[in-house]
Amino acid sequence: MMNQKELEAAKHLIELALEEDVATGDLTTDNLIPAEMKRTAYWAAKADGIVAGLEIAEMTFRKLDPDLKWNIFFNDGSRVKKGDIIVRFEATYRALLTGERTALNFVQRLSGVASMSGLYADAVKDYKTEILDTRKTLPGFRLLDKYAVKTGGATNHRIGLFDMVMIKDNHIDIAGGIKPAVKAIREKVAPEIKIEVETTNLDQVKEALEAGADIIMLDNMSNETMTEAVELIAGKAKVEASGNMTLERLAGVAATGVDFISIGALTHSVAALDISQRIE
Repeated sequence: MMNQKELEAAKHLIELALEEDVATGDLTTDNLIPAEMKRTAYWAAKADGIVAGLEIAEMTFRKLDPDLKWNIFFNDGSRVKKGDIIVRFEATYRALLTGERTALNFVQRLSGVASMSGLYADAVKDYKTEILDTRKTLPGFRLLDKYAVKTGGATNHRIGLFDMVMIKDNHIDIAGGIKPAVKAIREKVAPEIKIEVETTNLDQVKEALEAGADIIMLDNMSNETMTEAVELIAGKAKVEASGNMTLERLAGVAATGVDFISIGALTHSVAALDISQRIE
């Protein structure tokens, strides 16, 4: 189930999407289909995957027909096989045709994100390591993309720039080092705010540890170097691995003992899950 913030984000995006696609009306459907005519439709999976965003689809069709009857067979987070009927619903014929592309655009994208998140999470299921998303989301879709990541079985990193500190190379350069950067921020942010520091070598790992970072990112390091870093940190901070994290590499990285692996590909280059609508 989507939380209230996610639902509010969905409502806003539905308004934008329908204004973009329908605007003053569906010229084809409105001039061919009687307003009172009703039909039943269903969605079928055309590929294996994890579904996400069905509440958004329902909200989209209900915006066009408040009397929509919605009967789902798979909830968000369910794994579907090619050919599975995901949902069957009844509405005015106009609503079914006018809302089809908007509703599918939401669900196909979010199901693609959920499916990829599940694939990556499965790759480290034998380890303590969690898969994290990043801020590389579709603009405006931040909360929905991150909802899909959770739905697929991975974990959300920070939502934005406002809820966690991430000190990167440019911040370190301007502050004159990791220690002064962490110190300056500690003095200004609330104590419950976590501070993460990006490091690229073991010397920086040591400095971040001495500075009291809550999370130390190991950026583009070899598995051997990450193993050394984990041993050096010894549980005094959480450890995140990042950079060139392919599916094939995940188990080896998880075996180094890192707590997290962050992967931008979960949201920035995902393939939509193929789903089709059929009207009965």
